[in-house]
Amino acid sequence: MIVGVPKEIKVAEQRIALTPAGARALFDEGHRVLVEASGGAGSGFRDEEFVGAGAEIRDVEGVWDKGELVLKVKEPPAEEVARIRDGQALFTYLHLAAMPDLVRALQARGVIAIAYETVERADGSLPLLTPMSEVAGRLAVQEGAHYLGRAYGGRGILLSGVPGVPHGNIAILGAGTVGLNAAKAALGLGADVSLLDVNLDRLRHADDVFAGRVVTIASNAFNIEQAARRADLLVGGVLVAGARAPRLVSEALVKRMKPGAVIVDVAVDQGGCVETIRPTTLLEPVYTLDGVLHYGVTNMPALVPRTSTYALSNATLPYALDLARKGPIRAVRESAELARGVNLWRGSVVYPAVAAAVGKEPLPLEELL
Repeated sequence: MIVGVPKEIKVAEQRIALTPAGARALFDEGHRVLVEASGGAGSGFRDEEFVGAGAEIRDVEGVWDKGELVLKVKEPPAEEVARIRDGQALFTYLHLAAMPDLVRALQARGVIAIAYETVERADGSLPLLTPMSEVAGRLAVQEGAHYLGRAYGGRGILLSGVPGVPHGNIAILGAGTVGLNAAKAALGLGADVSLLDVNLDRLRHADDVFAGRVVTIASNAFNIEQAARRADLLVGGVLVAGARAPRLVSEALVKRMKPGAVIVDVAVDQGGCVETIRPTTLLEPVYTLDGVLHYGVTNMPALVPRTSTYALSNATLPYALDLARKGPIRAVRESAELARGVNLWRGSVVYPAVAAAVGKEPLPLEELL
């Protein structure tokens, strides 16, 4: 199979979907790997490293025109959607439930769209979302601590405090991968940490992992309000797999938060769990509304692209090899995990939450294969 790896063109996106080691693995199995010129530069990979691993360097047209399976990091903007061919397979983060216009555009192109974030194991875990959620959770606290600085409009709080001065307070919504990693980073900085979730088993796990150093709180409207009003930094880490994030923090509640508090909503690429959040970029990551700083970067791991590219490729490569080895039809027939990742199949919407976003009933994948 011919595997295409284009350069990411989302604003400030420096990751690439494949490392040279991944290119070598595909090449060793007899596949052609076409990497766009300078595509890996942002992650510190030179074109020569890809060539040494067996890949071919092409321009953007060559990658998209020849690639049968296209590996990406982020959802395609309009410029890339226009390059997609009928029947071409696209394997990337998509987050389509929050972008119905993109769903319709991809339908019109007849693409086979397999989303990293909905590839799901039998136990419900999300192996391709996990590594970037780990990165984003830790970055949420790192970035939040930065913007709490008074020079950036924050409260002027040092999260660790100093002897005789209280620690800063961090409230984390969601005790999944993002939440646990955010809590780990927050404890490392010495903050007072509250972790909220509707799943009491997750809170029990967090209590065990952190040996009682994190305050675990059952998530409900009352407790969210209390935690948000106490917080110097509020981290949104709520996930409903493949669907739009639930709105847990209203605009009215944001207005009651401390002046200069910071919100980092990691769920923004799924619509956000804070009513006042909107997507931002790494070039202009924050805005202030109702006296509260909002950080809404939709591709936070791109801030640390080398770490993120390695972590992402480590997770996605086995699935990419399966798709290249067998072709999309056989691969999804034989892998329930990949089948759950299919959002669109040549114009038909098969993933329920994505279908709901465009007001359609999902079509069974089995009938389309």
